[in-house]
Amino acid sequence: MAHVSARLILEDGTVYEGVSFGAGRSAAGEVVFNTGMVGYPESLTDPSYFGQILVLTYPLIGNYGVPRFPARGEVPPPFESGRIQVSGLVVAHYVDEFSHSTAGQSLRQWLQSEGVPAITGIDTRALTKRLREHGTLLGKIEFEDQPVDFFDPNSVNLVRQVSVAEKKEFGTGETRLLLVDCGAKESILRSFLRRNVRVLRVPWDYPVAQESCDGIVISNGPGNPKLARKTIIQVREALSKDLPVLGICLGHQILSLAAGANTYKLKYGHRSQNQPVRLVGSNRCYVTSQNHGFAVDNSTLPPDWEPWFVNLNDGTNEGIRHRSGRFMSVQFHPEASPGPVDTEFLFDDFLQVVRDGR
Repeated sequence: MAHVSARLILEDGTVYEGVSFGAGRSAAGEVVFNTGMVGYPESLTDPSYFGQILVLTYPLIGNYGVPRFPARGEVPPPFESGRIQVSGLVVAHYVDEFSHSTAGQSLRQWLQSEGVPAITGIDTRALTKRLREHGTLLGKIEFEDQPVDFFDPNSVNLVRQVSVAEKKEFGTGETRLLLVDCGAKESILRSFLRRNVRVLRVPWDYPVAQESCDGIVISNGPGNPKLARKTIIQVREALSKDLPVLGICLGHQILSLAAGANTYKLKYGHRSQNQPVRLVGSNRCYVTSQNHGFAVDNSTLPPDWEPWFVNLNDGTNEGIRHRSGRFMSVQFHPEASPGPVDTEFLFDDFLQVVRDGR
């Protein structure tokens, strides 16, 4: 592998020198970190990372390669979408020689084929410490003679860019759910199909209240939830028709906004597979997978709504539910991929609510 120099430049003026192992093009975005030990194929294809430069804190990346993506057909596990979503990748130590029974290519080959820059040889521990102390920073991966401007992905509606273009139905079950795709992970769809549910996947601005269905699921997605105004309006209308609603990650924030609550940007967000959350009113704790940079403000919840889960690291909101209606949402991922799946039972609970009419 030829050594080509590249730089990670932060908006505060900090510069990290490294070596490129992805595509040889400059790119800009919001620099965020993930503390998971495994799961880079899942993370890189997660639409919630769209517009971001992802820093992986685990020091060894690439050692198990990447599964080969089929030329046609549905998106297979462990991929969460049909392409790499991040703007760039930053790692401490990249391993090009991989070994895994399902691997078909190296991480380097995959990144280069999709035109995504990546840089290694960076002290990701020092970088993560800076991001934790300062808060999330804009940044850019630059190559010589390829200058690029900083870009704030939270200033534009990213949901529109990652959502599906048209509706499509999956499965043959009797229960029919409408999945509002704000950048939906494939694991959400796969989780419901395993439960014999028929799923209609629709664009982010689809008139959901006009569609015949048994319940609505609002998916995860990237960026500032307040910029997905059309989704918020459609969900608010669905609430007025008393359709069962489940929000996941960004969908949790959108449901909260539709209900009348407010959201705010976290200092550096939650991105890992080890976030502890507590069920409000109990001492029961679950370990969850998360990927978000915004949170719901508990103090702004209307009287008919209550907090459902709370983050045990920083006390932020991790879920809400209506006191009498069939509306609920969680900030974490019950369908967590690569894991853990401690809270996947929430899908079964939601389907029970849908089928019982309670």
